[in-house]
Amino acid sequence: MSPSMLAIVLSSLVFVVLVSAAPTSLTLKRAFPNHGMNLSQLRAMDMKRHGRILQASVVNFPVYGTADPIAAGLYYTSVHLGSPPREFHVTIDTGSDMSWVNCVSCNGCPQTSNLRIKLNYFDPESSSTSSVIPCSHHKCAICSTNNHCSFKVQYEDGGETSGYIISDLMHVADISEGLVAPNSSVPLVFGCSNMRTGRLTSYESALDGIFGFGKDDTSLISQLYSQGKASRVFSHCLKGDTSGGGILVLGEVVEPNMSYTPLIPKQPHYNLNLESISVNGHTLQIDPTVFITSSNKGVMIDSGSTLVFYIEEAYNSIIDAINSRIPRSIGTTVSNGFHCYLVPTSVLSIFDIFPPISLNFANHASMVLRSQDYLIHSPTFYGGLWCLGFHKTQDITILGDIILKDKIIVYDLASQQIGWTNYNCSLPVNVSAPSSGKGRNEKGGASLCDRPEKLTMVILAFITHMILILI
Repeated sequence: MSPSMLAIVLSSLVFVVLVSAAPTSLTLKRAFPNHGMNLSQLRAMDMKRHGRILQASVVNFPVYGTADPIAAGLYYTSVHLGSPPREFHVTIDTGSDMSWVNCVSCNGCPQTSNLRIKLNYFDPESSSTSSVIPCSHHKCAICSTNNHCSFKVQYEDGGETSGYIISDLMHVADISEGLVAPNSSVPLVFGCSNMRTGRLTSYESALDGIFGFGKDDTSLISQLYSQGKASRVFSHCLKGDTSGGGILVLGEVVEPNMSYTPLIPKQPHYNLNLESISVNGHTLQIDPTVFITSSNKGVMIDSGSTLVFYIEEAYNSIIDAINSRIPRSIGTTVSNGFHCYLVPTSVLSIFDIFPPISLNFANHASMVLRSQDYLIHSPTFYGGLWCLGFHKTQDITILGDIILKDKIIVYDLASQQIGWTNYNCSLPVNVSAPSSGKGRNEKGGASLCDRPEKLTMVILAFITHMILILI
């Protein structure tokens, strides 16, 4: 090889090494490379691309409502169903699996709502993509006389709904857009409710339905995962101020200082191992066996509940511990079943008086509750009536929205754990979107482009080989 040729090759080598070692920055120019395709073919290609985009993106659901029982007492989101899409407001419920909305033939469905939203009713006949699930479906458990697969759901608060099961499209939005993308749609099996009874007939906080985010195959997250459209991780961040709202994403919200505790396996709900409870740093003398999970015992997280329901022994111990640490000038009373405190106007900062409560879970994970995380204000007393957002039960302990707000909560079904950290839910969140529906701990390969230093070594080896051949 001539010296001039060798110099050119070496210069190219230096250039390649510098480019491959530097941060990559590409300028994109928009063009329409149709390669001879007509418009219908281009549209078909884009439809396929949209499917891949949905699989790799993070789905964002807007959140409305508040944990304040005086305002809404629940958090809900909006979903778009059918063709053409129609909007439905539904409760976000991690304590159940079945998703359903009001049907046009519903008996007992509220006609108005105090939440100042327009209630909608799903009409399968008006959707071109709707189909009724027949009794022959392998997942059908209840069959009606007209060969429709039916459902019936009873809730702990006495509400009940029933109807038949259908399949239709749910239209979702990417987190980066925040708008409903018509081409980003997935088939969803859900209930069409034609009967409501009990508390579900109330107009006070009436919604169009309930979407279950539980662990069963019928839940929303499980259906999307089975189609390869989402990972087995979802997260929410619920705002605790009076304006409420928040965010719900199908993906993992990543923040430093997250605490994780394992889910108890082979349980239908998000059951956790609560080992102890501390008030103001002092561990309460509660028999830990009252928190052990069994057929109707244990501790579970449920975004469909507003309050915290403690088993009676734990409830009484918490009340006693709080009462022993507040000033004598603050009186106590019971109002509508709540344990409340009469706070005079001379008290400047109510939140400095009440002690923090720590729920201590397995894996050394503690959820620390500030007083503003468990107190509810009722302006019926001249200085203010402050009530604990707790109730007592005889069986299971349920952790509801009042202590889940102002926190990032991660439901990691891939790794079988629940994570949380305190967070201002008015701020943006960092989201991890595993590709191909893989969870955080599920194995996935990495290409050379994921490791720039390996790519550099490959290029160097190739060019060195070419120099030797030329010489």
